[in-house]
Amino acid sequence: MSRNRPFRLVALASSLALLSACGLKPMYAGGSSGAVARQAAAVDVSPIEGKSGFLVHNALTDRLGAAGKATPRYRLDVRLDERLQGTGLLSNNSITRERRTLRARYQLVDLASGTIVLDATADADAGIDIVSSEYAVIAAEQTALENLSKDIADQIVTRVSTRLRQMK
Repeated sequence: MSRNRPFRLVALASSLALLSACGLKPMYAGGSSGAVARQAAAVDVSPIEGKSGFLVHNALTDRLGAAGKATPRYRLDVRLDERLQGTGLLSNNSITRERRTLRARYQLVDLASGTIVLDATADADAGIDIVSSEYAVIAAEQTALENLSKDIADQIVTRVSTRLRQMK
C-alpha cells in the first residue's frame, strides 16, 4: 500500500487541477450577498390566482427573497394549470387512484425595457391512493398540492437564477 501512495497523491492532485480548470462555478457563490442572490431579490412575483397560486407565490417569494428585499428590476408572471384526474378504476367504477398535476407557464419581464427575458414552463405531478376514509383522501390531496407547489417554485427559481446569471 505504501508503494502506491505517491502515485495516489499525484493522481489526486492532477484530478483536482483538472476539476478546477473545467470552468464550473457555483451559481450561488457568495451566499445571500452573491450576485445571483442579489439579482433574484430584485424579482417581484405577481399575484397568482387560486389556492395553488397562493402556495406557489409564497414559495417563490421565500426562495427569491432569501437575500432580502431589493428594488424590483424584474417581474415574474406565473399562470398555473391544475388537474386532478382519477386513474385507477375497479369493476364497480370506483376510483382507486388519482393523479394531481400542476403546470406553470412563467415569464420573467425586465421592468426597465418591458422585454421578456425568460419564457418557460414547469410541471410536476403526484399520485394519490384513494382509501375508504374521505378525510385521509382530502389530506393526501392537500399534501400533494403543497409538495407540487414547492416543486414548481424550485424549478422556476432554478431557471430564473440561471437566466439572471447568464445576463450579468
